[in-house]
Amino acid sequence: MAFWLLKTEPDAFSWQDLVRKGVATWDGVRNYAARNHLRAMAVDDLALIYHSNTGKEAVGIARIVRAHYPDPTTDDARWSAVDVAPVQALRRPVTLAEIKADQAAGGPLADIRLLRENRLSVVPLTLAEWTHLLKMPETGAPKPT
Repeated sequence: MAFWLLKTEPDAFSWQDLVRKGVATWDGVRNYAARNHLRAMAVDDLALIYHSNTGKEAVGIARIVRAHYPDPTTDDARWSAVDVAPVQALRRPVTLAEIKADQAAGGPLADIRLLRENRLSVVPLTLAEWTHLLKMPETGAPKPT
């Protein structure tokens, strides 16, 4: 099993939209590195849904329910999509400020690709990053300065 972070603009497609739909196609990715990450996903991999632009926070956990296939939003065979389903909302969102504070403190998120490759809409997470991100809503640590 692998772990991922999927970024979405909540005014275009939010966590709540995913919950309402039940299963959604994760499409429209037009960056080769992000596309390659989509192609690396397998059924039952888990992903954090991250609201970008507005909110800037991880809000829920989704499961990959269909591995990559041609993106239905284009006739260009270079692009791929996957299907995702909601698993559960985080107890509270994990903000970008908290993630940056953990990185600055040299914590488990010190090398998180969300911050190193911030323009990518799909990035892998290590098991340590995944575990730490899921604990942050309970501990609330570290707080941004």
